[in-house]
Amino acid sequence: MVTFKGLGVHSNYIKALKELQIKVPTEIQEKTIPVLLKTKTDYIGLAQTGTGKTAAYGLPVLNSIDTNSAVVQALILSPTRELVQQIKKQLFKFTKFNEEKIFVEAVYGGEKIEKQMQRLQRPTHIIVATPGRLIDLIEKGNVNLRSIKTVVLDEADEMLSMGFKKELDAILNYTSGSRNTWLFSATMPDEILRIISKYMEPSAVKVSVNKESLVNANISHQYLITSIKEKTTVVSQLLDKFNEGRGIIFCRTKLGVQKLVKDLKEEGFSVDALEGDMQQRDRDKVMRMFKKGTLQYLISTDVSARGIDVTNLAFVMHHQLPENLEYYTHRSGRTARAGKTGISLALILPSELQRIHEIQKALGIKFEEQML
Repeated sequence: MVTFKGLGVHSNYIKALKELQIKVPTEIQEKTIPVLLKTKTDYIGLAQTGTGKTAAYGLPVLNSIDTNSAVVQALILSPTRELVQQIKKQLFKFTKFNEEKIFVEAVYGGEKIEKQMQRLQRPTHIIVATPGRLIDLIEKGNVNLRSIKTVVLDEADEMLSMGFKKELDAILNYTSGSRNTWLFSATMPDEILRIISKYMEPSAVKVSVNKESLVNANISHQYLITSIKEKTTVVSQLLDKFNEGRGIIFCRTKLGVQKLVKDLKEEGFSVDALEGDMQQRDRDKVMRMFKKGTLQYLISTDVSARGIDVTNLAFVMHHQLPENLEYYTHRSGRTARAGKTGISLALILPSELQRIHEIQKALGIKFEEQML
C-alpha cells in the first residue's frame, strides 16, 4: 500500500495528516508529491475538485520554504475568497508539528485592503491569493514577488471562467524568472493550453487522474423526469419529503438561482442564494447561516459553490443538469462527506434522458429513477 512516508513526505507533516484523518494518499497526491518534492519542474495536474489537490501541491510547497529567509517564496492563486481561506487553513494545519514556523498570508477581495497590507508587513513565506486583489497589492507596491520560487495556479479553469485572464497574464509576467509553475485544472480549455505554452516549459510533467475514481461510492445517484412548468412544484414536494435534511440545489444561471429562491421563500422554505452578483458581506452571512444550520437549503450556481465545505448535507439537487461532466462530480461531492451517505438527485426533462446515460457511462455510476 502506498503511504505518505513512501512518497517522501517529512514525518512532521505525516503526523499532522494523521491528526486530520488523512492516512492514505489519493491518486493525485500519489502522482504529484514525489515529483514535486524531488524535481524542480513545471507541472500540470488534470484533476477534479475533491481529489486532494491542496495536499498534493501544498506539502511540496511547504517543503520548499527556507524558513531562514523572510521573503515570499511561493504564491498560490485560487478563484474565490472561500477557497483562498480554505487553502490557508489547510497549510496552517499541515505545519502544526514543524519546528520552524512557516508564515502564510491570505489576500482576497471583500476584506479591507489596508488590513492585508498591514499583515504583509510581517515576515511572509507563502501568499495565497485571488488574482484581482493580488494585482491591487502589486500596483500599490505592497507585495514583493521577486524571490518567488513557485507559483501554483489552483482551479485554473475556474479563474479563467470568472474573468481573471488579464490578471493571470500580469501575475505570470511579473513573477517570470527562475520560478516553477504548477497548474491544476479540472478541464483543459484552449485558454489553459495558451497559458501552458506561453508560461511553462515544454518539459513540464503532465498528470491526469482517473475520472471514474472521483465519484464518491457513498452517493446514491437519482433522477426524476419532470417538465419546465412543473419544476418548482416538484422541488417543493421533494423538500417536504427530505423533511429535516439539509442540502444544496444547483442552478446553471444567476437568474435561475434568484427566481427559485423567490419562489421557495414564498412557499415558506428556509432557503437563500449564493451567486456571483452578491456583495461579499451578504455571501459571508449566508455561508455562516448555512454552516451553523440556521439556514436549511442553499441555492447556488456552480462557480459560487466552489470552496463550500459543509458536513452533514443529506442531498444535492440538480435543478438543471450541468453543462460539464466535471461539474456533476463537483456538485455531487458536496454530499456524502466524511464517510456519510448522501443523495444526488437530478431533475430532468424527457429529452435529457440520453444525457443521464452519458454521465453514467463516463463516470462509471448507476442512476435510479425516482417518482414523487
